[in-house]
Amino acid sequence: MAEELTVAGAAVKIRHPWGAWALSLITLGIYGLVWWYKINRELRDYSEGAGRPLGNDPTLSLLALFPGGIIVIPALWTDWTTTERVATAQEISGTRASKVNPWITLALAIFVFSTHIVYLQYALNGAWRAAGEQGGVTS
Repeated sequence: MAEELTVAGAAVKIRHPWGAWALSLITLGIYGLVWWYKINRELRDYSEGAGRPLGNDPTLSLLALFPGGIIVIPALWTDWTTTERVATAQEISGTRASKVNPWITLALAIFVFSTHIVYLQYALNGAWRAAGEQGGVTS
């Protein structure tokens, strides 16, 4: 189960990374799409609450993944830009972990059966925990 938090006025979840990946496999990718929308929404809301809005649209990010993935380039683009958003969230939260790398995300998405979900969720969990340590967190 995911732990729900409110950081910088944004509702975020600390999810089990391998659980999110497994759910995506079990549902033949449907949960992966839901997860993609949710993390982009969390990133948008958190960055706005922290005073550094990213200006992303979760719906466009989802549409770039599917059906945009049929063309390939939009899916690669949304992987890249979402990874950059996660890196920005890590920076805003002051996490001590190394920042995520878009090249690693692309390699995991393409060559290692969508394990970019695990990579990004671990990074997000660290950012949400670090933001919670800074204060302003409620469960």
